[in-house]
Amino acid sequence: MKVLIAGGAGYIGSTVASACLDAGIRPVILDNLSTGRPEFVRDRTWYHGDIADGVLLDRIFTEHPDIEAVLHAAALVAVPESVDQPLRYYRENIGKSIDLVGHLLRNGCRRLLFSSSAAIYAPGPDLTVDEHSPIRPASPYARTKAMLEQILADTAAATGLRAVSLRYFNPIGADPRLRSGLANARPSHALGRLIEAWNTGTEFLITGPDWPTRDGSGIRDYVHVWDLARAHVRALLRFDDILPAGDARTAAPTGGTLAVNLGTGRGTTVRELVAAFRSVVEDPPPVRDAPRRPGDQAGCHTRTDRARDLLGWRPELSLAEGIRDALRWAAVRDARLAGHARPVDVDTDVPAYSIGGLPAGTRVLRPNPA
Repeated sequence: MKVLIAGGAGYIGSTVASACLDAGIRPVILDNLSTGRPEFVRDRTWYHGDIADGVLLDRIFTEHPDIEAVLHAAALVAVPESVDQPLRYYRENIGKSIDLVGHLLRNGCRRLLFSSSAAIYAPGPDLTVDEHSPIRPASPYARTKAMLEQILADTAAATGLRAVSLRYFNPIGADPRLRSGLANARPSHALGRLIEAWNTGTEFLITGPDWPTRDGSGIRDYVHVWDLARAHVRALLRFDDILPAGDARTAAPTGGTLAVNLGTGRGTTVRELVAAFRSVVEDPPPVRDAPRRPGDQAGCHTRTDRARDLLGWRPELSLAEGIRDALRWAAVRDARLAGHARPVDVDTDVPAYSIGGLPAGTRVLRPNPA
């Protein structure tokens, strides 16, 4: 099987590409490197270009007529940035995606996995959601995801398109073999800010201490990025079973689309994330409450029945393992992005208890519990 991954040089896309390779699926990658990294596509089939470039898409399908499905993971994803630059987000995430879908249909490709987001939901009082929960996105970024899901539904009703929207919760960690991870050294999510505070010896700010959660801090469903990647492989392999082909012209308006939440089903507050981080590292950073950021939400966690039933998927990696893999990636990121590091085959290939750029012995991970 061969799959086109739009955005395959990014955090999610590159990890999915690695999982595909491990499963015997051949990825063809399209990425303009606006946020992706060339190191993540080394030794892979990669086209450097934009998802809106119809000439390039035609070339890809001419050279790879056996592409059976497409994963659309190309997007801008920073919530605070989307508040400051909404037009850019609508142009990149909506306008270019419309062009991409048109190019796919013209080339006869009608299986699409879409990287969507749990940020589109309006959580209920218990802060849990499933695929039937109300949609009420609270930021331009989240609105681009909700809008594109509707665009895909409308397109599916008028064409033979079949689209599965995988609604991610909060990915953390890195490919356990460290083939890729977060390229951004200063990610805006909570774990990234925790790692930065730990490495720099500065305070970690809990942005928003007054949410309606059990301890006042925001709540998230942290899912290991490798578990997410495995879910994509399951969706590709089961695509025709979970969303059979049919005459979309006579189907219900959403007959050619399906949404699946990808999370652990367990909510973790920011204060609980801090506690988990402290269980993994020595000398954790000090913590202080701070005001909410633009676009912040209380958060939510998912009910996982649909992913289990349709994909046969359950997350296997724990929150602590996600934190550890994020730290392991942070230790090699600069060298990896400079082209000096190689993927690893086993955990012991990487110094599991040291963080690069710091004096030996001053920043360590706690050993794995026996």
